[in-house]
Amino acid sequence: MGVLGMGTYLPTRQRSNDEVARAIGVSPDWIVERTGVRKRHEAAPDEAASDMAAAAVRSAVAAAGLDPEQLDLLVLATSTPDELGPATACRVQALTKARNAVALDVGAACSGWLFATRVAHDYLRADAGSRYAAVVGVEAYSKFLDPADRATAVLFADGAAASVLGPVPAGEGFTDFHLGSDGALADHVLIPAGGSRAPADAGTVADRRHTIRMDGRAVRDFIVEMFPLVVSDSLTRNRLRAEDIDAFVTHQPNPRMLRSVGTSLGIPPGRLPIVADEVGNIGAASAPYALAAAAVDGLLRRGDRVLLATFGAGMTWGSALLTWSGAPVIRTAPTAASAVPLAEAAVSTVSAERSAR
Repeated sequence: MGVLGMGTYLPTRQRSNDEVARAIGVSPDWIVERTGVRKRHEAAPDEAASDMAAAAVRSAVAAAGLDPEQLDLLVLATSTPDELGPATACRVQALTKARNAVALDVGAACSGWLFATRVAHDYLRADAGSRYAAVVGVEAYSKFLDPADRATAVLFADGAAASVLGPVPAGEGFTDFHLGSDGALADHVLIPAGGSRAPADAGTVADRRHTIRMDGRAVRDFIVEMFPLVVSDSLTRNRLRAEDIDAFVTHQPNPRMLRSVGTSLGIPPGRLPIVADEVGNIGAASAPYALAAAAVDGLLRRGDRVLLATFGAGMTWGSALLTWSGAPVIRTAPTAASAVPLAEAAVSTVSAERSAR
């Protein structure tokens, strides 16, 4: 099972460093020097995670040359669902008219798309009657940010990226998934209130406990430690060297830190796609967005070996090897403002990359 098509979606509105810097009392240069992020996208007030995810799924399905009704499974990864229930995947199923798809959510924060891909991959392999699955990572972080919090406001942003999985020729597709979690570290990044532990009330709202809280130093230390371990473990298990990998596609928490860790591992810059400088940390959408960008930018050719590595709140981490199938990619953006609700509006293609499968 491999990737047949990919789609990405970014909201129209952008939050510049000038805007973010004013709210947290620093200079725009301060943000660039410490994070490398230069801009980030923000969902419209009436735009939910399901709206963005549906746009990405539509594009991925079109790139794969399929119709949404051909999907047998739709797995969505997010930390910012439309509601606590039902699953946001069910909202996306309705929006995309993927009537025949089993729809479910996976919660693994920024590792979510890779965890969801493992679920979809194994589901397709186990069920002889299922051929195609859509896997989408999406975040609407801007709805849960404290604009005055330096640790989060400079990094987190909104967006979605989806992949369609299905049968690919022998020698292509996914192998060697390896996932992990350490719940003892769950307090490093979280939204404290709004769930069953601390239901919403006047006090939780007044204390802004419905916004993202992050121990920036602890998260940085975790990533700096885990990234090399995840990569080296995958290489060792598969008897590979770093030179055998054509692209290292990872979660994008902080572009400055990612470049630093990549350099320490000896990864050539051209083999470590970095997109967070232009889109910020889009959580579960980060890794698939980076994979799609690598394909569009010509960094991936059919038959290239990709090492996927993710790490996120929970804390969670994971890796997989992917032999690239030359899948087409379609990037999308919302239509011009109209009276039609965004969830029902047509999505206009602004760029596309189609390569031989």
